[in-house]
Amino acid sequence: MLEARGLAAIRGERLIFRDISFRVGQGEALVLVGPNGAGKSSLIRLVAGLTPPASGELLWDGADALDDPPLHATRLCFVGHADAIKPGLSVAENLGLDRRRPRALVLEALASVDLERFADLPARLLSSGQRRRLALSRLALSASPLWLLDEPTTGLDAASVRRLEANIAKHLGRGGMVIAATHLPLDLPGARPFDLAGQAA
Repeated sequence: MLEARGLAAIRGERLIFRDISFRVGQGEALVLVGPNGAGKSSLIRLVAGLTPPASGELLWDGADALDDPPLHATRLCFVGHADAIKPGLSVAENLGLDRRRPRALVLEALASVDLERFADLPARLLSSGQRRRLALSRLALSASPLWLLDEPTTGLDAASVRRLEANIAKHLGRGGMVIAATHLPLDLPGARPFDLAGQAA
């Protein structure tokens, strides 16, 4: 169980949001909505442990989630705005094939985003949409219970969005948790919208 209690975030010298509270349990998805500047990305980064809260608490099973950053990092898989792809490596190598990850496992992850036929292609040759799909394929390799997705549909066509929804649904069906920030609707089983517009400072 992930629980936020009275979270606030400051960017520069500006208060982005305050008094943010929510819970996400096994098999649940929280979809952050709101206009640009409402703080969706800031909240995702805070939950990821990348930025500290200005106030409030983030709890994991009742304990301070941010007290042990390396431990918290093992609980989550974060896909942000940047695709974090090395153009000099092949598509498969970007998924850690060089770290002795079995090729069959890498191909399975690529298949989840319809990229397996490009496994040996240099990543620099991918289109922007294909780069985004490669970034999202990392989700299939993650055993982390919490997925944090910041605008995951950016650059995706309709078919790719449907594949993403199916992959998220599988994760939720296994008891995983998802927090996603998006401008576009995601068709997810039991997802709860959380509108940050009313929470912005």
